[in-house]
Amino acid sequence: MTVAAQVVEIRMPKFPECWDSCGNCRTEDVFVQSVLVRAGESIGYDEPLIVLETGKTAMDIPSPRAGTIVEVKVDEGDLIDEGDLIALVAIG
Repeated sequence: MTVAAQVVEIRMPKFPECWDSCGNCRTEDVFVQSVLVRAGESIGYDEPLIVLETGKTAMDIPSPRAGTIVEVKVDEGDLIDEGDLIALVAIG
């Protein structure tokens, strides 16, 4: 008997609280600088999915789950916010 993989949503995590209070890391909109994965690729836990650009710094966003990328939901240059869908990943 074959068990089908479960597909989970990977969403943009909350921004650090300090981004709004001090302004040293973020002064503008946050956008996707680079997409590091493609559909069909395997991804490990904590491996980077995308790179964000904040106007003052760049930051990797890691995968909270290991699995296979089913679909990437962002493109380079897209504005991104907390909770936005980054990718669908098949696990299990």
